Amino acid sequence: MYLRRNTKKKGGADYDCWTLVESVRTARGPRQRVVATIGKLPGLDREERIGWEEIRRILSGKPRPTPDLFEQREEPPSWATVNIREVKVERLRGFGDVYLGLLLWNKLGLADFCRDHIRSCREEVPWSIMAAILVLARFCAPSSELQIAEFWYGKTALEDMLGVPEDKINDDRLYRALDALLPHKDALCLHLQQRYGELFGSTFDFLFYDITSTYFEGTAKGNAQAKRGYSRDGRPDCQQVCIGLVATREGLPLAFEIFDGNRVDVTTTREMVEIMEAKYGNANRVWVMDRGMVSEKNLEFMRKTGARYLVGTPKAILKKFEQELLEQDWQTVQPGVDVKLCRSPEGTDDIFVLCRSQGRKKKENAILSRFETRLETKLNDLAHQAQIGKARDKQKVERRIGRLLERNSRAASLFNVNVTESGTGKDLRLCIHIKKNEERRQWALETGGSYILRTNWAESDPKTLWNTYIQLTEVEDSFRTEKHDLGMRPIFHRKQERTQAHILVCFLALTMWRTLQQWMKASGLGTAPRKLLEELRELKSLDVLLPTREKILRLRMVANPEKELKVLLQRMKILLPNKPKIIENVVEKMA
Repeated sequence: MYLRRNTKKKGGADYDCWTLVESVRTARGPRQRVVATIGKLPGLDREERIGWEEIRRILSGKPRPTPDLFEQREEPPSWATVNIREVKVERLRGFGDVYLGLLLWNKLGLADFCRDHIRSCREEVPWSIMAAILVLARFCAPSSELQIAEFWYGKTALEDMLGVPEDKINDDRLYRALDALLPHKDALCLHLQQRYGELFGSTFDFLFYDITSTYFEGTAKGNAQAKRGYSRDGRPDCQQVCIGLVATREGLPLAFEIFDGNRVDVTTTREMVEIMEAKYGNANRVWVMDRGMVSEKNLEFMRKTGARYLVGTPKAILKKFEQELLEQDWQTVQPGVDVKLCRSPEGTDDIFVLCRSQGRKKKENAILSRFETRLETKLNDLAHQAQIGKARDKQKVERRIGRLLERNSRAASLFNVNVTESGTGKDLRLCIHIKKNEERRQWALETGGSYILRTNWAESDPKTLWNTYIQLTEVEDSFRTEKHDLGMRPIFHRKQERTQAHILVCFLALTMWRTLQQWMKASGLGTAPRKLLEELRELKSLDVLLPTREKILRLRMVANPEKELKVLLQRMKILLPNKPKIIENVVEKMA
């Protein structure tokens, strides 16, 4: 026999009842027969009374204690005479987002890891708790350590969930927690790799690698890695560092390394491959990278070490596949995107995949046309000024032409510009000869939206190769999440170690963000954590003060979520405390 829950919907609300069912053998096989209808069962119905102690048990991951046979699960109601005119609400605190963050922190096993690896001696608050506060603040409301200590922590319900009073949190402790967390970076990455396998069954047979940069506010003189270089944030005036990120096929962050701010992307590939193989072993993985990471030296190194790769190639190589572009034997991988397998033009064992996208072609050709029109207009204006004698200095004119070509680099190769002089003295005139290369322009328009992939992976299906390569967008999305949703930029830290610890905290917050995406996807709720967090931020905890004849009752409780949010929480199986906690009033005795 077993209990079966029966749900009936009436008037837009769900009603539950329980039946006792037994299995019986019949001529048609085993069947279930209802023995008795029991009705509602306290403790088993969906509206189970959950208190703050139960929430602490859920956060700590402890199993539910087995109740005694005669234990009463529901406490009897208590009654009191309340002066309703004096009822007040105090201590409004943010609950939903930090509660979800703590669930993710424990789901990834980071609470146990920090408790076991970060040593605590005589600290009043363990460094493992301080590390959790840093990452939770980055996940829920990115801000500085000073902002966390002076404003954010006191406005959340973390004091109730972590048991750390507000006055024990200060910016000095948070800075020192950064120093305590940084030495465990590699061990954390290894722990996450194991945890991903347990939670999501990740196999790590593909490693997706890309690089980005983030800039500093200030001079960052205490950081030897802070240098000026190519800025992905549009801030070439600021010092920066480069960050290389390795992720799984699902976009789960595995590891990261920090490079000097002036480091060229292609020079980081070999170092990153060697670091990953030294730390995590060479498990016959396939490295997936874009064309900015590719050079013949890098590919030769990977072939010698037995590593496999699937990479983009420079667009200049398209000229070698001119004949294949004109042929019609293409395969469609999705509407508007076609691929085809090609032989290596050098006769090597590598496989090339020629790809073309109609949407990308329209976009690239529109950009090229805009740059072409702007550059041609500016050059013609400059030529007219030279013709009427307003531009006489040849060196200045050549410098202006150089700046125009640099600012319109997409169309610079379409024009040949020469400057000549005629006459002497006051009759000196400059003549600017502008010639457009129509053949090169036509080739650029025809090959717009086309690109080539290269691999030594033993896979001959161009659709599979393209679908694998296109998942590099997950790494690019991780960079956007870190910079916009998790506030990684700008960096205000001056020391190199603090900068690295700041990026590590952002990395851990990113792992929680991506884990939440997988959790939502498995629950059928899409993959937009930003929207869910916005909804949960509206969920508050509060104290209700009920004045009675003897004393004032203070009940700490969580606001009842809206119907839509309640459905989301039920889909994700997230329990909220719906039983108030009585806070005892402490009154100092007068002498």
